[in-house]
Amino acid sequence: MRPDVGVAERTAVASGEPDRRPQRSLAWLCVEDLSTCLDAATYLETTARLRAAGWRVLLVCAGEPGVRALRGVEVRCLSRSSTYVLGHMRWHVRALRSIARERPEIVLVHQDSLPYALLWRFAQRLRGRRRPLLVMDTRTVPMTRVTWKAKVRAWFFAVTQWCANRFADGQTAITPRMAAAIGIPARQLLGVWPSGVDRQRFEGVARRRGWPGRDDPVDFVYIGALWRERHLLELAEAVVAAARRGARARLTLIGEGPQRAELEAFATTTDGVVRVGSPVSYAAIPDALGDAHVGVLPFPDEAIFRVSSPIKLFEYLAAGLPVLATRIPCHTDVLGESDAVFWAEDATPAGLRAAVERVWGERARLPALGALAREAAGAFDWSASAAALDVALRRLLPSAKR
Repeated sequence: MRPDVGVAERTAVASGEPDRRPQRSLAWLCVEDLSTCLDAATYLETTARLRAAGWRVLLVCAGEPGVRALRGVEVRCLSRSSTYVLGHMRWHVRALRSIARERPEIVLVHQDSLPYALLWRFAQRLRGRRRPLLVMDTRTVPMTRVTWKAKVRAWFFAVTQWCANRFADGQTAITPRMAAAIGIPARQLLGVWPSGVDRQRFEGVARRRGWPGRDDPVDFVYIGALWRERHLLELAEAVVAAARRGARARLTLIGEGPQRAELEAFATTTDGVVRVGSPVSYAAIPDALGDAHVGVLPFPDEAIFRVSSPIKLFEYLAAGLPVLATRIPCHTDVLGESDAVFWAEDATPAGLRAAVERVWGERARLPALGALAREAAGAFDWSASAAALDVALRRLLPSAKR
């Protein structure tokens, strides 16, 4: 795949120029309920921009049945049973029947949906119907846990990837590192499209933020899933340790997850230095970041984080927040040598504490660094991400066999 292919097309799509190419059709399956899903923006924002770029996109997801507008984007929702295996099977049968009536040129799926889509496409072919092109997109890898469910999930992921490498018409991934890590063959890799952000949503909080004075505390914030694997307890311990050594630092953790109770218990011992806030809606995320001074990404150097493209990083930048981040590839690939980041050399309490203390020592620079962060966010608008997916999918169409 030549990296220069599609540069003009990406630029045109990202700029919002009228698209004069023939309209193409895409059906996109998401087994999650996008009214509550943490990464719903990936599907909704990208769909909106693909439609603006001339695609006829049918986005099918789980949820209350019917055609609904989620964040202004029309989606087709189908109910899904809470019974894990049978619920998934029944949902996919209904979803694939639903898209069959639309006769899309391309069907875009993720790991959970690929086996069902392959069987459905084979059935379509046996019945003499046009075979739609099938593309699998990979945006995450399984967590490294030792439970039997995690082992089953990892096995399923491996089998699905094996099938995609042999039977899908093409694949996309969230980052080049992801494509390399899971072994997508070069002949199948259509392109990569990272996460993004809608900068306009955060414009107000970036303008009205109050920065700390010389003797005011610096407020750090993390927003996202509360998982042990993300080293949030280590982060909380680091902020408390820095506060005991003279840094006036406070930390707010916002979200839901299996580590919430443990973090709440720890917070009660910190005299208000650490606070665990309730999860917030998508619409409330800008305000949740508005009272903070630094956004934090304390992730360890592990495969699942190395290959990712974290939405929260782009949201921090768009909100005009300097970032405290561990020096791992998914952060360095985005932030590079930017002055808007304070690097933690590792995700240990000691490594994170040292970074917190550096922030405290340079607190007078935070307003200027926030302006740099806001400027950097311009490169990661959802329009650019959707433009990359647009070009990747169109690579299939000129030479594809029907």
